[in-house]
Amino acid sequence: MTRIFSGVKPTGHLTLGNYLGAVRRWVEVDQHRAEALFSVVDLHALTVEHDPGRVRRLSRQAATLLLAAGLDPELCTLFVQSHVDEHARLSYLLECTATDGELRRMIQYKEKSVRARAAGEGVRLSLLTYPVLMAADILAYGADEVPVGEDQTQHVELTRDLAVRFNQRYGHTFTVPRATRPEVAARVMDLQDPLSKMGKSHANGAGIVYLLDDAETVRRKIMRAVTDSGRDVEYDRDVRPGIANLLDLLAAATGGNPKELAGVYESYGALKKDTAEAVVELLRPVRERHAELAADPGYVDQVLREGAERARGRARPLVDRAYGAIGLLPAG
Repeated sequence: MTRIFSGVKPTGHLTLGNYLGAVRRWVEVDQHRAEALFSVVDLHALTVEHDPGRVRRLSRQAATLLLAAGLDPELCTLFVQSHVDEHARLSYLLECTATDGELRRMIQYKEKSVRARAAGEGVRLSLLTYPVLMAADILAYGADEVPVGEDQTQHVELTRDLAVRFNQRYGHTFTVPRATRPEVAARVMDLQDPLSKMGKSHANGAGIVYLLDDAETVRRKIMRAVTDSGRDVEYDRDVRPGIANLLDLLAAATGGNPKELAGVYESYGALKKDTAEAVVELLRPVRERHAELAADPGYVDQVLREGAERARGRARPLVDRAYGAIGLLPAG
């Protein structure tokens, strides 16, 4: 059976973009067709300045929301990254396989290091090396596929390069994975800045719909979404990115086609109203199920504990084999 791995980073509250770009596909498709492992990748949240208590809270919230969205522990493995030591164990071996040059070419490192310096902050070494940890996340499980957004494709390419290089130098050890992307709404844009991705770490939340926003907040944010000059409702990401984003959201929420939906509307206001109501209804069951799960933290703890045990059982033999392949003496 095909094996897949993907994860979410607890650096902010999960958004509509996270749900439509990744989580919904995990729920509706991936957990049913493959041996699927999904992780709250909390170690990745440590690459920048952070509040420890907030990371813990967001990690639990993310796990609870993934369950609320429909991940089924009977069908997939859900766990927290730091609960499985093999991620960190393998990351060092891959650091010994990667080069300084290829890590410094990573687009996200370039962008985030510039922002950190502009803010007068130091650039943590982990910001440079975290793509190697991401590679370890994937390779530790022999994953065949990695469902990712467009902005993470470069990191999967690095993972492939490291797997091939390790296999060539030390003998075949790792499966070489491939990135997969959903066809619809893979990239949801900020409602106030439709040229930028709807990211959970954005400082201004006015253009971001969070999964736990109440119905009125969702309506308000969508009704205040930035639109484009002119009056015609057309689906054109280059000329009318604001309207295209709304049409993408409406299509994703209703199962429609954004280009066909454009022909239904004669005004921006009507499009916004219908999009707002469609998104409210899309998120309603997730919020309601989250409230139930948040009231039963023992259940969430049990799911994460059992998920970590299963993940550990899958990863440890492969990582042990990598330790032997690279030349490390086995423990007695």
